[in-house]
Amino acid sequence: MQLDGKVAIVTGASRGVGAATAILLAERGCKVVCAARATDAAPVPIPGTIDETVRRITDAGGEAVAVPTNLAKDAEVEHMVAAATEHFGPIDVLVNNAAITFPGDLDLDMKRFDLVMQVDLRAPLLAIRAVMPSMKARRTGAIINVSSIAGLNYFPGLMAYGMAKAALEHLTVSAAHQLRPFEVAVNTFRIDVPVASEGFVFNLPDVDHSDWEPSEVAAEGILWMLEQPPSYTGHNVGMAKLRADEGIMASRAARPHAMQTNIVTDTHLRPPH
Repeated sequence: MQLDGKVAIVTGASRGVGAATAILLAERGCKVVCAARATDAAPVPIPGTIDETVRRITDAGGEAVAVPTNLAKDAEVEHMVAAATEHFGPIDVLVNNAAITFPGDLDLDMKRFDLVMQVDLRAPLLAIRAVMPSMKARRTGAIINVSSIAGLNYFPGLMAYGMAKAALEHLTVSAAHQLRPFEVAVNTFRIDVPVASEGFVFNLPDVDHSDWEPSEVAAEGILWMLEQPPSYTGHNVGMAKLRADEGIMASRAARPHAMQTNIVTDTHLRPPH
């Protein structure tokens, strides 16, 4: 896809990988809709707002708009797409980046479990359903679901998050198969290399971050996926494999990251052809 002039929605665009992706899309010429809960008027404890991201884009000469969105509410997800379309026109690119988690496994409070599933899985599905009719009608579009290595591995305290990400990758493969005839690509960008987003640094302040990549590195991988032809669809691919196979996302970390030998980094889930 040639991104210049296209309309893109990025969820979780207040900070981290979402903000970096929104900024890079704008640099490629996209009109960017930045969606998240955190705004200048209603900030959250973690640094970053969608208004700040929009200012960074517009100050550099790009086009962007902030659409405050609580992804835990179905109506707000649908409003996000409607507002984006009203402001810029039909959506060409959707990056489902936003996610939340709470510590806990089998003991996790069910209200928190439901909230993780709502934001991390249901909201991306609703967003895809909302942009899909226009993409199918125009026979163009690219959708990226941002996943995590937790979707392929169990990490103590991240059971619900991992479940949501595993299901999100299944959604990618299923949606890719259904939208392939309309030349709409759906892929997963799986973060399996540590990324020093504001959220992770905020939650893990005492961990050694010297082998963590800046969010801009992950954004480069997402843009690479978006710029592939529509035949590139149905892929659930991690950062490490993309870096090794495609020579992209050059490391900016202070030291190399060594993947644990017992970590699963690939899935054999593929769409039928």
